[in-house]
Amino acid sequence: MTTLSQSPAPEKTDAPAGTAPVLAVRDVHISDRVGDREIVHGVSFELTPGKTVGIVGESGSGKTLTCRATLGILPAHFEVTAGAIEIAGTDIATLTPREWTELRGATISAVFQDPASYLNPSIRVGAQIAEVVRVKKGLKRREARQRAVELLHAVQLRDPELVYGQYPYELSGGMLQRVLIAAAIAADPRILIADEATTALDVTVQAEILDLLAELRERAGLALVVVSHDLAVVAQLCDEVLVMREGEVVEHGPTGEVLHHPRHAYTRLLIAEHEEYGLEKFRTPQEAS
Repeated sequence: MTTLSQSPAPEKTDAPAGTAPVLAVRDVHISDRVGDREIVHGVSFELTPGKTVGIVGESGSGKTLTCRATLGILPAHFEVTAGAIEIAGTDIATLTPREWTELRGATISAVFQDPASYLNPSIRVGAQIAEVVRVKKGLKRREARQRAVELLHAVQLRDPELVYGQYPYELSGGMLQRVLIAAAIAADPRILIADEATTALDVTVQAEILDLLAELRERAGLALVVVSHDLAVVAQLCDEVLVMREGEVVEHGPTGEVLHHPRHAYTRLLIAEHEEYGLEKFRTPQEAS
């Protein structure tokens, strides 16, 4: 579990008039064809530039399936059976494989748990980031290398030139997660999905990664989807939150409202379980205001 810093989460504010969502998930249902059963039952939310939506719930609640659906990477036997997902105004159901390849990384990107699984152990980490830049941005080799070093600096890695030449096994878990974030933002996406991105890290490193995500959102206007089983993580970073249980959204609203005035018994249970891990430090100052 994550102990929160003393800085409050951002308050939910209405997007400026005319601001179109960069991601719209509308009444999405996801089914398992092998088991012939529906797993996710009607998830809806919208995300505008510079905002953060959190999805919280226990393992098996449908959080990751929902995010994989938005990325077009559902496991082979799962499919979206109802509803619609739009990225930058485009219905993803209309995308060809080539269009998906162009979209991923450039418009929508993701950071997952266990970064070592997403990095090639036999290639230096800097070269892996540079390759993303070359493919997605069309830069020459030398320009891509310079950009990769800049990205390693942007994610607050000390001595980015040194890190560029290191292999994944030479880096700590926190450093690997920063490398993965650098790769994820290399093509300047508009949407970043962080799916349990801090789960495997110790408390101090978790806080640093959350601060980094907040900084990227503020500096680059990234729209973030933060997925976690840990309500404290979502509370620290998100403007609004969806609480999922057994494939359903049981509660959805501005983070402060959900934390201070939970309507569903499951949300109240999550809050009670997390108070001892620092959630109360987040809630009390807001209740006093």
